[in-house]
Amino acid sequence: MSEVAVRAMGPVGMITLRGALETLAPAVEAVTGCAQPAQRLSTEANGRRAMWMSPDELMLVCDHAEAPGLASRLTDQLGDAFATIAVVSDARIVFELTGPGSASALASLMPVDFARLDPSEVRRTRMAQIPAAIWREGTAWRVMCFRSVAHYAEALLRGAVPA
Repeated sequence: MSEVAVRAMGPVGMITLRGALETLAPAVEAVTGCAQPAQRLSTEANGRRAMWMSPDELMLVCDHAEAPGLASRLTDQLGDAFATIAVVSDARIVFELTGPGSASALASLMPVDFARLDPSEVRRTRMAQIPAAIWREGTAWRVMCFRSVAHYAEALLRGAVPA
């Protein structure tokens, strides 16, 4: 039996923010406590994670029930600033891989050098034919993809785990 476990996580709160990072970052820190993440990294505070996704995009990961309220507070905090805030919790799914062979299983699906990833790094990549994002939570790996391809993603992940 494999030492790697794959599970689809329950509902996860996700908020995407688009705009100038110098505008978004102070609002994110004021509302969540998460400092601005550097390029391709993430920061954590109060059970929430702020992830750098692109030069004009951050993703907040939080408790599912908390996402709408956080998005509202972020909107208030940003005021008239040019920014877009969207709760995307129901449009995406997160899988968790645990066990000592998790990085090897993921490496068989993604063009990523897992040995060189910083513990707080977030990587947008491809997992076979679909876009995905990966990051670490402690010793586990998290894989986020669109919910519309969840069955395919889960089959890929389970197929990559040695029997």
